[in-house]
Amino acid sequence: MSDAPHLSRRGLLAAGAAAAALPVLAPSTASAASAHAAGKARRAPYTFRNAEMVGGGFVTGIIFNQSESGLVYARTDIGGAYRLDKASRRWIPLTDWIGWDEYGHTGIISIATDEVDPDRVYLAAGTYTMPEWDPSMAAILRSTDRGRTWKTTPLPFRLGGNMPGRGIGERLVIDPNRNRILYLGVRGGHGLWRSTDHGKTFAKVTGFPNAGNFVIDPNDPDGYNGDNLGVLQVVFDKRTGRAGRATRTIYVTVADKDNILYRSTDAGTTWERVPGQPTGFIPHHAVFDHVGGHLYLATSDTAGPYDGSKGDVWKLDTATDTWSRISPVPSTSDDNAYGYSGLTIDRRNPDTLMVSTQVKWYPDCVLFRSTDGGASWTRAWDQGPNSERTLRYDIDISAAPWLTWNASPSLPEIAPKLGWMMESVQIDPFDSDHFMYGTGATIYGADNLTDWDSGGTVHLSVRAQGLEETSVLCVISPPAGAAHLFSGVGDVGGFRHTDFHKAPKMYDSPTFGGTTTLDYAELAPHTMVRVGHPTSGWTQHFAVSTDSGDTWKPSGSEPSGVTGPGDADQAVAISADGRRIVWSPAGAPVSWSDDHGSTWTASKGLPTGALVRSDRVNPAKFYAYDSGVFYRSTDGGKSFTATAATGLPTAGNVRFKPVPDHEGDIWLAGGTNKPATPTPYGLWRSTDSGTSFTRFKAVDEGDVVGFGKAAPGATYPAVYTSSKIGGLRGIFRSDDAGRTWARINDDRHQYAWTGNTMTGDPRVHGRVYFGTNGRGVIYGDPK
Repeated sequence: MSDAPHLSRRGLLAAGAAAAALPVLAPSTASAASAHAAGKARRAPYTFRNAEMVGGGFVTGIIFNQSESGLVYARTDIGGAYRLDKASRRWIPLTDWIGWDEYGHTGIISIATDEVDPDRVYLAAGTYTMPEWDPSMAAILRSTDRGRTWKTTPLPFRLGGNMPGRGIGERLVIDPNRNRILYLGVRGGHGLWRSTDHGKTFAKVTGFPNAGNFVIDPNDPDGYNGDNLGVLQVVFDKRTGRAGRATRTIYVTVADKDNILYRSTDAGTTWERVPGQPTGFIPHHAVFDHVGGHLYLATSDTAGPYDGSKGDVWKLDTATDTWSRISPVPSTSDDNAYGYSGLTIDRRNPDTLMVSTQVKWYPDCVLFRSTDGGASWTRAWDQGPNSERTLRYDIDISAAPWLTWNASPSLPEIAPKLGWMMESVQIDPFDSDHFMYGTGATIYGADNLTDWDSGGTVHLSVRAQGLEETSVLCVISPPAGAAHLFSGVGDVGGFRHTDFHKAPKMYDSPTFGGTTTLDYAELAPHTMVRVGHPTSGWTQHFAVSTDSGDTWKPSGSEPSGVTGPGDADQAVAISADGRRIVWSPAGAPVSWSDDHGSTWTASKGLPTGALVRSDRVNPAKFYAYDSGVFYRSTDGGKSFTATAATGLPTAGNVRFKPVPDHEGDIWLAGGTNKPATPTPYGLWRSTDSGTSFTRFKAVDEGDVVGFGKAAPGATYPAVYTSSKIGGLRGIFRSDDAGRTWARINDDRHQYAWTGNTMTGDPRVHGRVYFGTNGRGVIYGDPK
């Protein structure tokens, strides 16, 4: 999940061509068998790319291979895993093949890259430990070709790629001497697990004595904060093995504040608590110095990544079992108001260490550096008596100019920040000048790190190109104006995209942490509205633009009681002529405005929280939906009346959209197949302003629908949907109003969950835009 300051939570793809086809026969006759047969006869190849934002989410880990220079991986909490392309210095996504039913496997809790055989890489995948959030069990994803292809090893438990403590580790590691052996530290009381066959199978290490006991909130046993953090990290002393023989000495950290570190000296057969160890904190990162024989630990008082108020850095001389506290600011000091996390060692100069504050919201996180094994430290920045800051760095954010969040804070804060949630800091094992670190929004790095030591300036810059990790809440594509695409995303606001290959600036005036809904007036598309969660000092949830989104103006007022912007993608609608707005905010009645938000009046006849849309032809018509009931207004949203429509879903995610240039033509997708909430699940169409709906029989499960420019010679817009049609899940296009469908993605480009928002481009036939839950905005064009 991407995370912006002050919020509590949440390139080119390596896609090439997505050669995809599945023409599905007429809805009344389509079947899975006929669909596949038709797919062999006709293809609809597409190329998919990101509309670039550059970063946008929490990069939980950066992992350098220890034997091959330039081989680097990154993991994210909801956006999958990436490998750095050495030539272009862009990140290549590795998990776009993960499909709808396994969407939870895009939360990567750990990556292991093999230093014996660098072609091998492993992912520990699983987003949540709560079945209602992520019904699938976790898995180890394993590759022998650097992530180009994968095989899956199912696991009998869940992992927490987007849970508290996700920046800790790495939990998954490979024995550096005998690479058939892998270890996995597991949360939830499941202990330590081991594979002896390159990850094909795993078994519990029954002799390991401590499964952890740290639970953030014991009163939340089935919730987000009620899970035991468990076994955290495995570290090898590779001096105690040789090629082809298992490493003898292994260290394992555990989420137990009284017993944080265990050791085996017989290749994992027996274990002992390391004597003299510090207590009272959670070990976030451990690093072993294979030259000097020292083990370093960075600790914090919480799981992170959002909090942490005390911590220490420790050094263990493994020859004597002597511990030394080497904290830049020890936990016993009143000046220590943070834990430590991102810990790294310079493999070419192992007395050189770096560590980060695990999180320090105000005024900023700190990087510390030592060149004498932790005896002394310097800071990336120092604060003077008048709140001024002296920096040992500068930052170039031209690759992602939105990283300031449009803020101009007072000292000692500055924009952009050095970072937050800095759980992974890594010095390149082959280049002492090169390092990178992840934050809650991007990756920063530099190529002149050692200038720090001589009083020079370290030149930081954005290093997240190719890594797109936003949860997309809404996309629109107006029929006129400089921008073909507008996006609303979680945590980092949203963007007006005029160049899909460059990160744009964030919407401002007001700035939103997340934009939940966008709309434009179909007959006057220069007029647009957006709603979202205000940040950077703003309080308004609503904004309007009359110049095609180039500039925005916040509302003069809001409906009484507003607590939030409303449901994603369907909370605000503007009439076809741009003169009337209907808003369904959280905490207040659905309301209308005829003065661009200066005043609001409650609409009659609608339940609070109803989803709202406007007819794209008739300015007087608005539509709404709630719990299986469809509503219509013919007086500009002043009043709504339930229609006679029946058979619509009463539960699950429901999304509906009126068709441009066709008054009263509405498509509705949604429902759920969960046994606990039986309800229809599919795709419907109305041609009488919602009075009745007809279901498309070929669509087994419908989730979202959008419209774009009609095919040459056609009069009806192209229809796009993320659905299951003829037994096959995918992204589909119809050029004949749903009589036949073509699947336009393929199994290599599934992007996990794509059911939130989608639109075609009204100016380019065949182009589709859709949102993902962690891989940003994807756009596709026919080849």
